Amino acid sequence: MTEAPEIDQIHALLGNQIGTSEIVEATRLARADLGGWHLDDLRLTTTAEEIIPAYFLHPPEGTAPVRAVLYCHAHGNTYTVGREELIARRPAFQTPYAADLVAQKTAALCLEMPCFGERASPGEGARAKAGLWAGKPLFGEMLSELEAGLNWLATQPDIAADRLGVMGLSMGGTHAWWLGALSSQVKATVSMCCFADLETLVALGAHDGHGIYMMVPGLFSVARSGQIAGLTAPRAQLVCAGMQDWSTPPEAFEAGLADLSAVYETAGAADMLETHIETDLGHAESAAMRVRVLDFLDRRL
Repeated sequence: MTEAPEIDQIHALLGNQIGTSEIVEATRLARADLGGWHLDDLRLTTTAEEIIPAYFLHPPEGTAPVRAVLYCHAHGNTYTVGREELIARRPAFQTPYAADLVAQKTAALCLEMPCFGERASPGEGARAKAGLWAGKPLFGEMLSELEAGLNWLATQPDIAADRLGVMGLSMGGTHAWWLGALSSQVKATVSMCCFADLETLVALGAHDGHGIYMMVPGLFSVARSGQIAGLTAPRAQLVCAGMQDWSTPPEAFEAGLADLSAVYETAGAADMLETHIETDLGHAESAAMRVRVLDFLDRRL
């Protein structure tokens, strides 16, 4: 595929699930204090009758609206962990992001994805297979819920709807760059330890480590990774990678980045695409990457 993909083509591959679900009710089960901000434990009910556990980190009442990120959690082959990643340490991270986001006055919403945390059953294989038989990939379901979360976030009185970002690592980073491409209300996108050209991954035999959740039938006939991520242009995007990461081998990363950079160049927005690349880093966030991510969010949101 050489021509730029149309958004409608991408939606069709995802089973036309994006935009079909909205959050119709938010129930707060508990509220904790985190650095003087509220950490709300929510249950979000969608029009698809899914109940999604979520953490909402936001300022106390009476505060002027602040910028916010939709924080997408990782996979890590640890299905017991979902939204907890925002506040509890995970091996791939330096520390949880919650405290750093509060320190720079950035609110966050983290939804628990299907197959994780309280939604661990049915599992990834069962959900993915059922969805593929129905022509509705699990990846499309996940993105649909994340978009619903983004829409809900934009309506909250303490959130500046014109200052929304999306971020994540590994599965979360993949969700982030896809959602940044598909949702025009995303002003800035951060993806960590995930970006690679999928066709090159397959050619290298390096694709089998990825979960079945991200299988999108027919994708190669429509678009390459960099072309999809390029739908974000001219909005801000930061791509972070380690060249020792099994999920982003250099050849696949460079192929994806070449496509992505070309789209930003054509859009006259080369300065809006940023990268953080470390030659000796594997599938994990480094201290330098954390600094770069926080700086990016501070400047771009």
